[in-house]
Amino acid sequence: MILTATLNTALDLTYRVPRLERHGSHRVREVAERPGGKGLNVARVLASLGHDTVVTGCTGRRTGEELRALLGAHGTGPGRITDALVTVGGSTRRTVAVVDEATGDTTQFNEPGPHLLPEEWESFLAVYRDLLHDLRPDAVALCGSLPPGVPVGAYATLVREARTARVPVLLDTSGEPLRRGLAARPDLVKPNVRELAGITGTNEPLRAARAARRRGASAVAASLGPDGMLAVTPEHAWHAAPPRRYPGNPAGAGDSAVAALLSGLVEGLPWPERLAHAVALSAATVRAPAAGEYDAELYAELLPRIAVTEQPAA
Repeated sequence: MILTATLNTALDLTYRVPRLERHGSHRVREVAERPGGKGLNVARVLASLGHDTVVTGCTGRRTGEELRALLGAHGTGPGRITDALVTVGGSTRRTVAVVDEATGDTTQFNEPGPHLLPEEWESFLAVYRDLLHDLRPDAVALCGSLPPGVPVGAYATLVREARTARVPVLLDTSGEPLRRGLAARPDLVKPNVRELAGITGTNEPLRAARAARRRGASAVAASLGPDGMLAVTPEHAWHAAPPRRYPGNPAGAGDSAVAALLSGLVEGLPWPERLAHAVALSAATVRAPAAGEYDAELYAELLPRIAVTEQPAA
């Protein structure tokens, strides 16, 4: 079983329009609603891969109730999703993705999330500790942005709690929360190249990934967008790339990569295989209508075609 923590959950709305025009009025052709936030997207992909997951985080008010109802209705995968979300007083945020059908491009609007009171943060922290110690998950994923009011070092605290419970922990966030989280020594971080550059000061992915390892992460898996993924571990470094670029909606591709990396971790796959699964699943997600979903046929077709090459030693 895998635990995912999403402090800033969201109700994801996807609008599809024939063509997106600045300052224009648009007739929406299709609307989709799904439980969202990075950790919930990860959990939905893990469930479709056959892994049982428990999701925790913070939800509130009517939007939070809608999110939990949608999560409870999830039943498309062989794995189970168990709701361990914590209710707070503020309203769960919404995200709106507008898909331009003429170009295939997506424009994203993300609300900031509810303001958590100090006692609400402490309540969540108590629930998180109990889940770690009572469930003994195979791994925990800490995903996404921090809602207002949560300490900027929150992920560092959650990483340390997981390490105390001897549970492998993956961190997927950005900015100062990532910088502080690294110092708590997570087993794996999964930034993109822009996020890596922001905390290391270098735009060269391999150099930046190695710098992130020196700052505390045991391993770094960096998303390179359509160019695949780079992993730097204590022993080796690898680059995995798809055979070509795939157009579509990139929202959720990184979350699918996290799900693949977690799946590979708990299944004991060697790193080159983990990367191949992560890149194939990411590309298959780009072709899906929304985050937390992927094109299963494309995933199966791509997996044996992912090129994984070892990188020069440091």
